This record gives sequence, structure tokens and C-alpha cells, in this order.
Amino acid sequence: MRYFVTGSTGFIGGYLTSQLLANGDEVSALVRTSGQAKALAAYGVLPHLGDVRDKNSMRRGMAGADGVFHLAAIRAVGARDRRLVEAVNVGGTHNVLELMAELHIARGVYTSTVAVNSDTGGAPVDESYRFEGRHITLYDRSKAAAHYEVALPMMQQGLPLIIVMPGAVYGPGDEGDLAAAFTSFLQGRLPFIPARSASSFAHVLDVARGHVLAMERGEVGETYMICGPPYTLLEVFRLVAKLVGRRHGPAPMPWWLLRAVAGFLWGVGTVISPVRGAAMKLRAGSGVTYLGDDSKARRELGFDPQPLEQALPDTVRSLLEDLFGRD
Repeated sequence: MRYFVTGSTGFIGGYLTSQLLANGDEVSALVRTSGQAKALAAYGVLPHLGDVRDKNSMRRGMAGADGVFHLAAIRAVGARDRRLVEAVNVGGTHNVLELMAELHIARGVYTSTVAVNSDTGGAPVDESYRFEGRHITLYDRSKAAAHYEVALPMMQQGLPLIIVMPGAVYGPGDEGDLAAAFTSFLQGRLPFIPARSASSFAHVLDVARGHVLAMERGEVGETYMICGPPYTLLEVFRLVAKLVGRRHGPAPMPWWLLRAVAGFLWGVGTVISPVRGAAMKLRAGSGVTYLGDDSKARRELGFDPQPLEQALPDTVRSLLEDLFGRD
């Protein structure tokens, strides 16, 4: 099979591309720089220079594909440039899916996120749930717009698309906010974790596999959460502490205190705009729960993510090697 992948240089996209190549599939990848093109070509990927904001730049790479995986997005929780985030996450999704329709691509998988549901109030929600209200971060809002205002309507109009919704994704090679928090803790710079904060966690290998399963087994027009089991952040960091031989993990910080600080910083951000990014990060971690129920994906796709206790050690080991080198 020949697949066109956007976001192949990202965290999940890189693992997905590796799995497709290992399966013997041909991968055409959208890249933005010649350096990325050269790096991917060394692994047997067919790179195509372009940008999701320019539909025609993707036409040659997508033409003739058996399927499309659209993962490209600006994922930083603290992103502040609304126009850029919306142009990539919303406009870019529209461009990819519209081109997919124009080229009569038989099948596509779009990567949404559990975060479109915002704070689930401590309860895992399934694919039938829809959040009504103001989202916490610009990332959440933009992905919700792409999910509900772009992908779903085009699916309802007949686009042969499947949506997948990861939660908190971890694993070696992560350069996002979760990995940064793990690194801070390992360096002794994260003494507190907000109480009540929780997410559904899945290893990146399992999430990438979930994408493949959705392409191969998913029903067109359906949405699947591929998010893994729920854990509080305190549970996660206490497990990290145990893995590195520490007696205690971070202490719990009252969620309401962190939310108050986030509110203060947001007010400051009306005058000093760079502060808004920090405010959004704090608000997203102040007792918020991003929880999904992946029962449907387990039942219909065979999605079977590893428990955190089994899959987290290689992540911690990788971070330690980055920090202190190999023995």
C-alpha cells in the first residue's frame, strides 16, 4: 500500500511512518524543509516539500495514494499565535481533506485529540460526548474546530475518513510538554504536581499502531479514541520516582491555587502577551482531567495499549540517557 502522511517528522508521525515502512508499505511524506526531506529519504520515505496551508503543494505527493494519514498540527499547549495555530490546525486540515476528496483517495485517518472534550470533570467520556463551552487552550479550541467544523461535516458529506483521538502520549523521542515535565522532575526541579489533574495515557508505539489499525480495520465515518487507561499526574510521577529509586514523588499542589495563579497570569497577559502561554499551560494543569474511554477501539480495532507500569520504563531510561549519557 502507498500512504501519504502529514506530520511524519513529529512524535506520533515518526513512529507511524516507521511502522508503515516495517509493514512493507510505501510512504510519501509532506515535509517543510530540505533537511527534513533528506533525513526521511535516508529511511526510504518519499519526501514532498510543501505545507498544509498550501493545498496545491501537497497535490503531487498525495496523488495516487491508497490512503492518507493527517497528523500535522501545532501541538504546543502554550502556543499564543492564534492565526498561525488556526491556519495550520483548522485551515490545514480543511486543505488536506479537501484535496483527499478531489483526488478520490479511498481512505483517510485524521488525528484529533481527547482534548477537544476539554475538562471531563474526572469521568472518562466516549466518542458520543461533545463538549459545549469555552476550551482551555488555543490548541484545544483549534483541534475542536478542525474536528467538529471540518472533519465531521466532510465525513457526513461522504468523505471516506476515520477520526482517531489520542490522549497523553509518551515514549522515547518526545520533545513536548510531558517529556519536559519528566525531565524537570528527574533534575530535581519539579517538587509539586497539581492534585486532581489526570489524563488517559498511551505509549507512542501503541498510538501509532492505533492509527494503522484505524486505517486497516476502522469503519469509514466513525471516530475511535486511542487514548489508553486513565492516571492522575501524581500517579504517573510517583511511578517515575519509583523507577529511578526515589522514595517520594512530587508533593500534591492544591489545584485551586494553581488555577488562581493561572488567572492572575492571564490578566497580566492582556498587557504582556508572552505571559499568556504560561497562563494556558498552568490552567491546563490545574486539576483538569482529559479522560477518554477507548473501549470502542479495543472492541472494534483490536487496540490494546500497554499499561503505564509496563511501558513507562523505556521512556524514563531514554530521558536519563539524554540527561546523563549511557553507562
